[in-house]
This record gives sequence, C-alpha cells and structure tokens, in this order.
Amino acid sequence: MKDEREILEEDTKAKTAIPENDAASVEKTAAVSATAEDEIILTTSEVAEENAVGSPIKPTKLQQFLQLLKFTVFMASAGVIQLLSTTALHQWTGWLADYYWIAYVIGLTLSVIWSFTFNRKFTFKAANNVPLAMVLVIIYNCLIVIPLAWGGDELVKIWGTDLGIVVTVITMLINFVTEFFWDKFIVFNAKVTDKILSWFKKKDK
Repeated sequence: MKDEREILEEDTKAKTAIPENDAASVEKTAAVSATAEDEIILTTSEVAEENAVGSPIKPTKLQQFLQLLKFTVFMASAGVIQLLSTTALHQWTGWLADYYWIAYVIGLTLSVIWSFTFNRKFTFKAANNVPLAMVLVIIYNCLIVIPLAWGGDELVKIWGTDLGIVVTVITMLINFVTEFFWDKFIVFNAKVTDKILSWFKKKDK
C-alpha cells in the first residue's frame, strides 16, 4: 500500500499537470495574441506612413493666414509685372494701341510664369507633378483669359484708351480671387493631382 507521502505527491502532480487540451488552448491564445500585436504594429506603421506621405495635416488658422499673405505678395508682384507690361504695350509705346487683348494676354502670361514659380515653391510648398500643375494653370487661364480679355477690350472701347490701366486693375482683381481658389484646391492639391494622374495610369494599362 502507498503511504501518505506518496499519495500526497501523486495528488499534487495531478493538480498541477496541464491537460493536453488546455496546453493547446494556451498555445493558441499566445499565437492569437502575437498576431494581434503584429497587426497593431503594422496598423500603426501604416498610419504613420500615410500621415507622412499622403495624408496632409489640416493647417491651422495662422498657417492659412500666412499662406494667403504669401499668395497676396507674390500675386501683387506678378500684378505689377502684368500691369507694367500691358500698359507699356497698349498705352506707353502704342505698339498695341488698337489691340488691348493682345497686350493683356502677353502681360498675363508673364505674370502667370512668375506667380506659378513662387507660389508653388513658397506659398503652397507643393511637390506634386510640375507638368500637370502647369497644365492645370494653363486650363485655368484659358477659361479666365477669354472672358477677361474680351470684357476688358469692350470696356476700353467704351471708356477710352486713357482708362486702359483701370480696366487692367479690375481684371487683375478678378483674376487674383479666382486664381487663389484654383491654385489652393486644384493645382497644388495633391489629392486632386494624384487622382488625375491615376486616370492616365489606368488608361496606360
């Protein structure tokens, strides 16, 4: 017969032993926990990467104000270029005295090149596709130049050549407001330009 000591040892072993099913459950739980941890790490990494690459942080009110201020400064300098070149061609030299719209288009082209270069680099700090951004700028100017050039030409005919500079100022103000929103939400908006580029990539495939 077993003495009390042997009986106690067997009882202790029986209580502390883990059944095979329980052991499998423990291993399964550990595996699930490890997988969950891996998923959390992966998700965190993906979020960080998305924030760093394609998900721009919403600018503060101060940043938006500074952005508008920079845009105003660069557009004002571009406006000076446009005003001087248009007025010089139309009034001062008389080379295009009877063709205000041609002088306007030349002046506008020079100002667009100036404003696009500086606003892209300093105002919106855009790193998107430059050729596409330039095409979007050209599209905007095609849409805005025709009515402004035609309307300005008609106003000059009504008000007289001496007020050509006033007409230019009016068209520049309209151009300033519309171009700011076009640049901000379309030309230098990475989401928009990436979407447009994706259309062409699908067509290539």
